[in-house]
Amino acid sequence: MSAKAVMVLGTTSGAGKSWLATALCRYYARQGLKVAPFKAQNMSNNARVVAPTLGTDVSSLPPEGAAFCLGTARRQNLGGEIGSAQYFQSLAAKAEPEVRMNPLLLKPERDTHSQVVLLGQVDEALTRMDWRGRSEYVWPTVAQALDELMAENDVVVIEGAGSPAEINLSASDIVNLRVARHAKAQCLLVTDIDRGGAFAHLYGTWALMPEGDRALIKGFVLNKFRGDAALLAPAPEMLQEKTGVPTVATLPMWYQHGLPEEDGVFDDRHTGSGDIKTTIAVVVYPRISNLDEFQPLKNIPGVHLKWVRSAAELQDTDWIILPGSKHTSGDLAWLRAQGLDRAIAAHAQRGGAVLGVCGGLQMLGEALIDPHGIDGNAPGLGLLPLVTAFEPAKTVQRTRATFSTVTGPWAALSGITVQGYEIHHGQTAQHPAMAAKGDVARELMPGLAWQNGAGNVLGLYLHGLFEDPAALQALFGQHGAQVPTLDAVFERMADFIEQHFEAGVLDALIHD
Repeated sequence: MSAKAVMVLGTTSGAGKSWLATALCRYYARQGLKVAPFKAQNMSNNARVVAPTLGTDVSSLPPEGAAFCLGTARRQNLGGEIGSAQYFQSLAAKAEPEVRMNPLLLKPERDTHSQVVLLGQVDEALTRMDWRGRSEYVWPTVAQALDELMAENDVVVIEGAGSPAEINLSASDIVNLRVARHAKAQCLLVTDIDRGGAFAHLYGTWALMPEGDRALIKGFVLNKFRGDAALLAPAPEMLQEKTGVPTVATLPMWYQHGLPEEDGVFDDRHTGSGDIKTTIAVVVYPRISNLDEFQPLKNIPGVHLKWVRSAAELQDTDWIILPGSKHTSGDLAWLRAQGLDRAIAAHAQRGGAVLGVCGGLQMLGEALIDPHGIDGNAPGLGLLPLVTAFEPAKTVQRTRATFSTVTGPWAALSGITVQGYEIHHGQTAQHPAMAAKGDVARELMPGLAWQNGAGNVLGLYLHGLFEDPAALQALFGQHGAQVPTLDAVFERMADFIEQHFEAGVLDALIHD
């Protein structure tokens, strides 16, 4: 088997590459084809845990990186973490998510530093390496992962990163044109027309690409269009005259597609049906991670999900959620600088519901202790009598656990079995000195979830609570049961592109 490769490139980040690649995965999969997604390198703090899989021997890595190679050799057949986009693309493709689909993941911890994950596992040697020099070390692994997927599937849907016209990065490119050439991919170039300047973006990207690579572009896609598509003429025709590339789709703006967003906070306007009964505020710190797990809350009738960055925005809020963080101590310092710590404490003192997930759980405790220089020491918010110690070993695993008796606004979770995933360095436990004084957190899941005595503050390491149907129905009743399944979301997305692409274009991409 030798797959056909269809690649989605973009004029910018946020143009719609991930969304379109996901839709393509389901479009081709429902034709009975064996489909896999691929993105060579992803930069995102939104990651998912995948199971171990066979394949991808790293023995071909360059001998110059001896320590690096020894570290990565132990990685074969392990599971680990990949970018959320490739995880969802795999589900859309009706395939089991695995590390070869996103062999290199960069998780930003600061503006100038990222943790490097190769084939699902953190690699300290690569993390310390200069980013420009890193590409040649990892390219053999990236290429082999792609080759294996190409050999095992009928179609591989590849997502690029940023733009293929970032000429300052072209010499070390391992995610855009180098991948397109290697896979002999049929490429679509998508742009966000809602931002303005879409035709300039398309033409400029095409013009800055090496002349020999321009033939890879088989069609332009205008995404997030609002208005009368007839008003676009004659621009698509003029663009084709200049480039030889047709505009093959104009995709209307679609706010409620239901696919979790990978990067940036998604639109939080209330577009659900019915009156607002519950307002849920998610605190958006600079290194927020795994925000995509809250997408189901946006789809629940009567729930208004909003993103907050200031204390004033917490007014008239029923729930406050502290999400995951890639740099807990840094985000905790930012939270204090905004005055959000006092606002959250006041909300909790009034009996308001507060939920901390992973890094958010760590913030709710009394202290962060970091003897190994992993994240940083810091006093916590003091809403749970817990202490977190950071350790070099990273917990990355899928998890299934059952809540014991839960009280307060979370009482409906009592006895509910949920499944999700863990990605964290810290280990959290009861603060011994506070326990001696009688201040004890109620442990609801061993090592995973705790609640304060009043019952309104809940912290848990488990990501994915709101993606679990049983938890949604317990917390929101029949409204929670109305949230569309991911499979239904994928089907709607495939229908959408089938309707809005020029007839025959998508099939021609895999038959040329």
